[in-house]
Amino acid sequence: MLAATLRHASTNLQLLKNVKSQIPKLEYKIIQPEPDLSDFVERVYIIQNTSTADKEVVLIPDGRIDLFFIITETEQIIPTLIGIETQPSTATYPPNSTFIGVSLKLLSVEYVLHTKIANILNSAIKLSINFWDISSNDLNEFELFSKTISSSIRKNICPNIDERKQKLFNLVYETNGALTVKEYAQKVYWTERQINRYFNQTFGLSLKAFCNILRFKASFQHLKNGKLFPERNFSDQAHFIREVKRMTKATPKELAKNENDRFIQFSTLPTK
Repeated sequence: MLAATLRHASTNLQLLKNVKSQIPKLEYKIIQPEPDLSDFVERVYIIQNTSTADKEVVLIPDGRIDLFFIITETEQIIPTLIGIETQPSTATYPPNSTFIGVSLKLLSVEYVLHTKIANILNSAIKLSINFWDISSNDLNEFELFSKTISSSIRKNICPNIDERKQKLFNLVYETNGALTVKEYAQKVYWTERQINRYFNQTFGLSLKAFCNILRFKASFQHLKNGKLFPERNFSDQAHFIREVKRMTKATPKELAKNENDRFIQFSTLPTK
């Protein structure tokens, strides 16, 4: 009886291992921007699903604007621009697909893309197939793509950048959104009213809302390392938990566990 029970348990365990081995995993690489592009670019990346099954993930707010190209099994190139996200969403990586792109900072919207993205808050738009003349050859090698996209960004940078905006954005990133809108306004000599009008018209949200996202994003590495209590930017643990649930519909413990690489931004973080 005992031998039969053990054999049954062993069989179930092997089946469980086989099921887990079939769960698709994403492969990814990241290249940091060159110093002269650090005001405009956060990172260049490639994400690949080399399995034969769909991989569904949850995207959570991180303050990024993403310009990426999708390569499917039919080798189509689909340039896509994603606006700032204020709530979680799901995304599916099809079998044998590649997503290669660049995460942009706020300054890039007006001075590189030469547009506004208020209309794509929590959404995305498809761009022209020949956007920036990126070809399939540029997408065949990650390092080549990084150089090509960096070159395209340089060519499109507007020479006349408002110094107040550049200083404000750099300060917001450097402080992870920890200051008040009033404090930022005082430091860059730009009124709160003007700042919020610019943010709402250009990005689709207020500076305060964007700062909330950056403060949340600053906790990613702590959570990845299993630290469920915020080290800064939140008044107390209850405030932190409320913000995490509002941004992700999950608890800090669920984010830290990141079962089956569900939260892709956590999967791409290093373990420190």
